[in-house]
Amino acid sequence: MGCRGEQGFGWSVHRAHTVIGHAVGNAMNMGLTLAVQASICRELGQPFVFPGSETQWNGLTDMTDSGLLAEHMIWAATADGVGDEAYNIVNGDIFRWRRMWPALAAYFGVEPEGYSGQPRPLEQQMLGMEGVWADMAARYGLAEPQLIRLASWWHTDGDLGRNLEVVTDMSKSRLAGFTGYRRTEDSFIRLFDRCRADRLIPAAP
Repeated sequence: MGCRGEQGFGWSVHRAHTVIGHAVGNAMNMGLTLAVQASICRELGQPFVFPGSETQWNGLTDMTDSGLLAEHMIWAATADGVGDEAYNIVNGDIFRWRRMWPALAAYFGVEPEGYSGQPRPLEQQMLGMEGVWADMAARYGLAEPQLIRLASWWHTDGDLGRNLEVVTDMSKSRLAGFTGYRRTEDSFIRLFDRCRADRLIPAAP
């Protein structure tokens, strides 16, 4: 069993980067936010426009799959000799948005449009789309007609608008025995597939 203190309790800290996973009503949900953006773009015949900074478009970054985060927490709570510590937890790969963005666009069948001189925040791009989404929900039989319950434009703008790279060191976890890994593109695709299955976004065209 994991480490336990004098009172029978242990602790661990899990420092994730941007977390993507299945959650409705979460105010910090990049995965579902991008799925909703792409779905609206497809509905309106508009390009899928990257909202963030040049640094994010061209630089290196990483993310954390919520399932992997859960595995990491279970590992820290149950493995011998690893409790009572703070750990980084990310998927284990790194990527550039200039490669990831077209891959996400291809899933939704929309035209990707990358960084072009300045950020184009989602709060501006998606302004006034509540009615469009409500109409889509009725047309496609979606489970959630309220756009605000699905998309957090402001949070994704903040995440993709930063002017710094993020490359997280997983050495401490690896050396302690944690071997979990996710390919971030696969994390997005699994999430999008589940959102379609749960009728949170329209099915494939």
